[in-house]
Amino acid sequence: MAVNHPRDIRAFLSGYRGNGLVSSPQETKYSDNLEFYKNRLRCQPDGLLVEEILDQWKGDYNTLELGHGYIQWLFPIQEDGMNFAAQRLMPHEISAMRSDAEVMRRIVRAYTMMLDFYGMRLQSEETGLVGRALPPGSYSSRYMNLLLSPHNNLRISRVLKCLSEVGLEHLNAGFVLHVLNEQSEHSELKTPFIRDSMDRWWANCIRDDREREWVARAIARVRSGRLVFTRQMYENVLEGRMQTGKFPTELLDENAS
Repeated sequence: MAVNHPRDIRAFLSGYRGNGLVSSPQETKYSDNLEFYKNRLRCQPDGLLVEEILDQWKGDYNTLELGHGYIQWLFPIQEDGMNFAAQRLMPHEISAMRSDAEVMRRIVRAYTMMLDFYGMRLQSEETGLVGRALPPGSYSSRYMNLLLSPHNNLRISRVLKCLSEVGLEHLNAGFVLHVLNEQSEHSELKTPFIRDSMDRWWANCIRDDREREWVARAIARVRSGRLVFTRQMYENVLEGRMQTGKFPTELLDENAS
């Protein structure tokens, strides 16, 4: 049965083929995203290097909430955004960024900074396991901000698409399934806006068909009341994926009735 994904998700899942967004050969000279992540180019309009943002802005929730230009620099994707001073991600940049260990470390730091902004923390870079922010941070106040500021839903979609582009897609299911656990076991992050963004966008920012379908099935089980997705389940499925390369189908099969 065909799934009616939003247009931007269809473009993302296709790798942006046939939609006019793939760069032409002459565009290989455009490398703003790569230069920014190499700490050699200042983002606009903030005028900061990536290391300055990562050092100075973590925990600065007002700046992260009210600023709108930085997100396209920290999480570039092959789509144009609202900051016209930012360049969309070029295919030649993707391979260069993936092959640069320091660039990849900075991208993970940017992700952890945004998780902290959302009241979360990355517990395992290997599995993608996410947990609630620890004191002195307050996950509950950050969760409330996420509920009251739905423009962050769009930001999260961009973050997840970017992680997929640069070879960190395993982190995406870790994020989505953490939110699913919070909704299912703890009745957190359950507003219609969050659920809609999660079900239609976030859960589909996974290009691996098998993994995306597993996540969709898990969400459907929770939405229908047939599954309580516990924290132990969440940790087990991520650990199982790391060991076997795939999520365990038996978990959802056991809860199919």
